[in-house]
Amino acid sequence: MEDVVILGSGPAGLTAALYTARAGLSPVVLEGPQHGGQLTTTTEVDNFPGFPDGITGPELIERMKAQVLRFGTRFMTRSIESVVPEKGGFILSGEDEVLHTKTLIIASGASAKYLGLPSEKALMGAGVSACATCDGFFFKEREIVVIGGGDTALEEAIFLTRFGKSVTIVHRRDRLRASKAMQDRAHANEKIRFAWNKEVLEVLDVSKGQVTGVRVKDSVTGEISEIPCQGFFLGIGHTPNSHFVKGLCDMDDVGYIRTHDGTKTSVPGIFAAGDVQDPTYRQAISAAGSGCMAAMDAERFLEAGGHG
Repeated sequence: MEDVVILGSGPAGLTAALYTARAGLSPVVLEGPQHGGQLTTTTEVDNFPGFPDGITGPELIERMKAQVLRFGTRFMTRSIESVVPEKGGFILSGEDEVLHTKTLIIASGASAKYLGLPSEKALMGAGVSACATCDGFFFKEREIVVIGGGDTALEEAIFLTRFGKSVTIVHRRDRLRASKAMQDRAHANEKIRFAWNKEVLEVLDVSKGQVTGVRVKDSVTGEISEIPCQGFFLGIGHTPNSHFVKGLCDMDDVGYIRTHDGTKTSVPGIFAAGDVQDPTYRQAISAAGSGCMAAMDAERFLEAGGHG
């Protein structure tokens, strides 16, 4: 039986691995289908302390991984489908393989919701983003399109007006579903425009390797038109990767794992860190901080003989 298994290899999981490895707990990190998490889709990271010239997302993850390997962390590539309590720990099942662990740190992150367009995927990191606070700085004096009609989309749009020349909110309906306060703020912002009843057909231009606009269809008239832009931001929410502990750990309505007293979940011995329990900040640095907390919480739990 392992002392600690960490689900996820983003900033939260790797920081948890660093602290548990240095504490002599020989952690096992289970890397899911996207090694390094959402940070690997970010081309430039300018807001992680210690890198005055910036660093790419994949390089930051590789450096973190090299650091934890130095202290004896073990990595396995697999996905977990279920977690079941057993005497003195938990059984992790997935892909015809089973692991037993005394403690579990869930740092499996959250996945941004995308439209599912091939052009959107092809231009990821070349003008397409799902994180305004991560990438907004790179779109100074550019024309930006934000997709969505809820609070997330309006928060992203309002934030992006700090940098962009203009921000067009493209929504498939003729009214927003965001809170009234958020709608009032968006309507009062002179940089924000609205494109109502529009369905995005394609992000342009894959052949040029960068975003130059979006092709949209009017859901009322059927008219097809193009909106010029250099930035395309998704504001349709995130899905926490927590399905494997559904019914076991306490979660909110969306699926974010609820934590208390640091990173403790409703199940003693299971801790959660990073975007899987954080619907608010969703930053690499805050994820890393909570990964440190989860590691220390797990270490104290083990020191107390599996109590606390």
